[in-house]
Amino acid sequence: MAGTIPQPAPESAAHAPSPVHLGAPMDLHVNPVPALAETPRRHGRAAVPGRGPGVGSLVLLALIVVSLLAASSAPTPLYATYARMWHFSSMTTTVVFGVYAIAVLLSLLVFGRVSDHLGRRPVLLAALVLQIAAMTVLTTAAGLDALLLGRVLQGLSTGGALGALGAAMLDIDRRRGTLANAAVPGIGTGTGALLSGWLVQCAPAPTHLVYLVLTAVFVAQGAALIRMPETASRTPGVRAALRPELAVPSDLRGPVLAAVPILFAVWALAGFYGSLGPALVRHLSGSASPVVAGLGLFLLAVTGSLAAVALDRTAPRTVMLLGIALLTAGALATLAAVDTGSTLGFFGGTTVAGLGFGAGYQGGIRTVVPRAAPHDRAGLLSVLFVVCYLGLGAPSVGAGVLIVHGAGLVSTARDYTLFILVLAAAALTGLLLTNRTARPARTGRAHSHRSDPPNGTRETV
Repeated sequence: MAGTIPQPAPESAAHAPSPVHLGAPMDLHVNPVPALAETPRRHGRAAVPGRGPGVGSLVLLALIVVSLLAASSAPTPLYATYARMWHFSSMTTTVVFGVYAIAVLLSLLVFGRVSDHLGRRPVLLAALVLQIAAMTVLTTAAGLDALLLGRVLQGLSTGGALGALGAAMLDIDRRRGTLANAAVPGIGTGTGALLSGWLVQCAPAPTHLVYLVLTAVFVAQGAALIRMPETASRTPGVRAALRPELAVPSDLRGPVLAAVPILFAVWALAGFYGSLGPALVRHLSGSASPVVAGLGLFLLAVTGSLAAVALDRTAPRTVMLLGIALLTAGALATLAAVDTGSTLGFFGGTTVAGLGFGAGYQGGIRTVVPRAAPHDRAGLLSVLFVVCYLGLGAPSVGAGVLIVHGAGLVSTARDYTLFILVLAAAALTGLLLTNRTARPARTGRAHSHRSDPPNGTRETV
C-alpha cells in the first residue's frame, strides 16, 4: 500500500470524509488505510523513504499511550499502602501526585517539539527506556524518596512521549488519530488504576507486581516500535526546539483559546479523582479495598473514553457544550453525595462527570488538532497537554495544602467540587465569547483548503 498523507480541508473532524473509527478499547474497524510511502515536502521537510506505517502502527502507538497512562495511575490505589508503610499524610499523597504532574509539564516544555525535528521513533524509544527505569525505581522503592524519584522519572517519560505519540497517530491518519488522542488516554488512566487495585488486593507482592507487569509491557512495545516505520523526517533546529516555548500557529490561536478552559476544567476533575478520590471513597464506603479505592478514577476515565467514541461525529463545539453540561451535573451530584455520605451517589455522580470529562476533552482536542499542519503537530499537542497537566496538578496540590491546614478531607472535597463548577462556568463563558469573536474568521476559512498557516507564523504564548 503506497501513497501520501492526505491533506483535507481544515474543517472540524466531524466532517472529515473517512468512515473508519477507533472504537471502544481495543475495538478497531480495520478497513485498510493508505500507508505512507513518503511524507509530502512541507516547509523544507524531506520525504520519509520506504514502506509507510498503517493501521498496525496506529494500534501500537495507541497501546503505548494506554501503557504510559496506566503506569501513571498505577500508584493511585497503592497510596494508602505506602502511607501505612512509610507513615506519611494526605498532604504527602497530593505532593507525590503533584510532583508527577510537574515533571510532565517540564518534559512537555523542554521535549515537546523535539520529535518534529528528530522524528517520532527516537523520542518514543527514549521515553520507553526512561519509563522502564521508573518502573525499576518503583519496584525497589523502600521509602518516600524513591517513590518521589520514580514519579519524577514517570513524568519526564510521559511528557516527552505524549506529543510525539499524538503527532505520530495524526501522521498516519488524521481523523482516527484525532479520535485516538481524545479516547485512548482515558482507557489507559482507568485501566491502570483498576488493574493496580486488583493486583494489590488479590496478588502477591502488591507493591511490586504491577510495576513488573508494566515493565514487561514496555519492553515488548519498545521491540515493536523498533520495527515500526518512521512517520516524520528529521529536520534542522533540534537545539532551538529544546528551549522551553509554548508556540501556537497564528491561525490556530482562536481555536486554542476556545479549547483551553474546558481542557483545564476536565483535567482538574481528573486530578480530584487521582489525588483525593481513593481516600474519599474509603471514607464514604468504609471499605479498605484497593479495587474500590481505584474505582472512582476508573469510572471517570473509562466513561470519558466511551463518550469520546460515541460523540465522534458530533460537531466539536456541540461536544464541548455537552461536556460542560455533563461536567456540571456530575460535579453537583458528587457534591450532594459527599454531603449525604452516599457511596452509590458518589459513583453515580462520577459516571456522569466522566461523560463530561470525555466530551469536554474530545471537544477541546477536535477543535484544534485536525487543523494543525504536520510540522506543528507535536508542538501544538504539547501546548494542549501543558494546559491539561496544569489542571491535573495545580488544584490537587492546593487541595493538599487545605487538608494540612485543617480543612479536612470532606470539606476539601466539597471545596474542590465547587472549584470544578466555577471552572465549568468559566469554560462556558470562554467558549461563547471565543465563538462569537472567531465567527467571521471561521467563515473565511471555510473557503480555504489549506491545512497550513497562511504564512507559517506562530504565536508564542
